[in-house]
Amino acid sequence: MDIQACERELKKRWRYPYTWGRRQNDAFDRQTRFVYGIFAFDEVEAEVRRRFEGQAEFQAYFDYALNRWYNFWSARAVEEIFCAQTGVEPARNQRDRLVDFTLRGIRFDHKSSVFPKQWERGLSASVNHPRALIEWLYRHQSRQQRQHYANRLFLVLYDGAGEHWQLKAEINGLRSVIRDYVAAFDPARLHRFDFGGDEETVSDIIWAIRCGRGGR
Repeated sequence: MDIQACERELKKRWRYPYTWGRRQNDAFDRQTRFVYGIFAFDEVEAEVRRRFEGQAEFQAYFDYALNRWYNFWSARAVEEIFCAQTGVEPARNQRDRLVDFTLRGIRFDHKSSVFPKQWERGLSASVNHPRALIEWLYRHQSRQQRQHYANRLFLVLYDGAGEHWQLKAEINGLRSVIRDYVAAFDPARLHRFDFGGDEETVSDIIWAIRCGRGGR
């Protein structure tokens, strides 16, 4: 993947507000799977209009499809950045939704997550005490087919002006924080959880923070 081109395409999504209007669900997922095969933003926007314009729920499909496209291609770029680092190996089975890569011998899924507005603690408390936020993210994200408690690295995005979602397009900035995290990675510092499965879950947060325009 051309990382620079990906950043340019992702930033075109900023033309429109980032609105879901509904929880992610399997029914809308089935209707919008085509976004995985279209790299250019203008092309995916045109395809969304072709498929759904004129329908009563056009705006819901429009927002949902563009958000899925944005999140997917950002995640693809982040995964490639991880896999380019020393000590990281890509998943052997590309269809395994629980493993994106292996870091120092530990299998991980990764998840880019905006700082949740439902979360009651501020940025400082969350950075200094991430364990509670990690558990909250496991409990409240990835419902229905996406839910799992396998090892996960959360890339948590925080913008001082509240536009956390925009950081998913700041691919060069994300590359810097990922590179620094992997270079200093220490398995002993991972957070360990028992979610009731057969195996212990290990997890951590990688922070991407843009506070130049305010903060809390």
